[in-house]
Amino acid sequence: MLTTLPNSRFTLTSAYFSYLHKVMVLAVILVILSIAPYSYADKAAPNKAADEGKGPYKRLILRGITLVNGEGAPPRGPLDIVIEGDRITNIVSVGHPDVPIKVEGRPVLREGDEEMQLEGYYVLPGFIDMHGHIGGSADNIPAEYVFKLWLAHGITTVREPGSFNGLDWVLDHVKRSQKNEIVAPRIIPYLGFGMGAKEPIFTAKQARAWVKASAKNGAKGIKFFGATPKVMTAALDEAKKQNLGTMMHHAQLNVMSMNVLDSARLGLTTMEHWYGLPEALFEDRRIQDYPATYNYNNEQDRFAEAGKLWKQAAVMGSDKWNSVRDELIALDFTINPTMTIYQASRDLMRERNADWHAEYTLPTLWDFFTPSRYAHGSYWFDWTTDEEIEWKENYRLWMQFLNDFKNHGGRVTTGSDSGYIYKIYGFGYISELELLREAGFNPYEVIQAATLNGAQALGMEDDIGSISVGKLADMVIIKENPLRNFKVLYGTGHYRLDDNNKPIRSGGVDYTIKDGIVYDAKSLLEDVKTMVKEAKAD
Repeated sequence: MLTTLPNSRFTLTSAYFSYLHKVMVLAVILVILSIAPYSYADKAAPNKAADEGKGPYKRLILRGITLVNGEGAPPRGPLDIVIEGDRITNIVSVGHPDVPIKVEGRPVLREGDEEMQLEGYYVLPGFIDMHGHIGGSADNIPAEYVFKLWLAHGITTVREPGSFNGLDWVLDHVKRSQKNEIVAPRIIPYLGFGMGAKEPIFTAKQARAWVKASAKNGAKGIKFFGATPKVMTAALDEAKKQNLGTMMHHAQLNVMSMNVLDSARLGLTTMEHWYGLPEALFEDRRIQDYPATYNYNNEQDRFAEAGKLWKQAAVMGSDKWNSVRDELIALDFTINPTMTIYQASRDLMRERNADWHAEYTLPTLWDFFTPSRYAHGSYWFDWTTDEEIEWKENYRLWMQFLNDFKNHGGRVTTGSDSGYIYKIYGFGYISELELLREAGFNPYEVIQAATLNGAQALGMEDDIGSISVGKLADMVIIKENPLRNFKVLYGTGHYRLDDNNKPIRSGGVDYTIKDGIVYDAKSLLEDVKTMVKEAKAD
């Protein structure tokens, strides 16, 4: 969600100031270009210990599960799933609910095989976080902390937008994750447009050269914040030629010259958040109606006025609404809304006092979330009831478009953008599932958004995104039924009464399987608790 990075973290080059005087419209890009390289070696993920994750096995059988396959099919079970190495090789129906499983026809356990008795458990595809920063917000966030929280919440693939820790640092973790040398999800690295360039990019030739170099250096995609039309046109065209994915946060400093529809027509494949979409739906104006006192560098101004944007757009069902929706769908465009990251805007106390902060939030993150005029996203200078009401209405209209877009065949995915605005890795992702449910998605549509839709947007649907024979063994295993209540997916579980009238917490992912390796999700959470305790003690 960054459009300007925290002043306390980055040093601006003289080239930035020189160019700023010439072309103010490129301000966002210039901030990114001016990022000074960091050494993150002290926060790199450690090698996987011998007792962290079991497998992959020559042959592993999951016995008696109920399957939610991610493709929109209803649950079915009991089933046995056979995994050989890192791939699913068979899915076998072994009976009917509420009666003993029949032995006949079940996959036979061979010498050297392993099995897990999982009668009564639900199995879903591994979740895909389409907007997951490993770091780049607060200082001193260990990669191990981030990775274990992701895996503990069933997230097996992450699109890393921007590589703010530096592409080399991110690529090191990409390779180590591919080899399963570290406890981490699969990482798809996108590079922030202009990062590492020796000078500001303001010509089409420069844009093409940078995109080519990024592809050569190992980036799988590019994250844009905004640029002049000629630069965006060249960069998006070259990205397509280089087979790179593209995503964009349509920053307010540039959106008047390029909204979501403009960039989608040029070949952008994914939009982040919602900036640029209401602007594409304007009917009686071209520019957002900012107050005369507005200052973009004032974080509360930025977020307070952002909460008033959707009501300036065309209404649902209007010709403008329908034409924008239909054209984006025709362009095979993907919306990755990350509603979760703005949740505090409509209920600050809820997010600030979430159940998980006490045991899972690092002190450095908590300090970063604290109101500050310097830190991006810490905009609680004087957040009032009226601001929250504006944002609640903003969400209502935003959700209308997402649901309508989905209902007409548009692709919506799930991302979290955690590490900002009181959002913690893993926990923030599950909040996104709840918000899609609030938007009108039924539970199966939510799971599809979290799995298959993300795989399709990444061009990886042949390998991940659903549980199907031949695909990689990426799975979420949980005793509770998440289709009934997504709250059971939180690491802190669901707060309820048991049969003895005692309050308990039930749920939490039990096991996450990535590349056929079985991780005990609750053990990963215990590791994170220990990290947080030690950080607080220090």
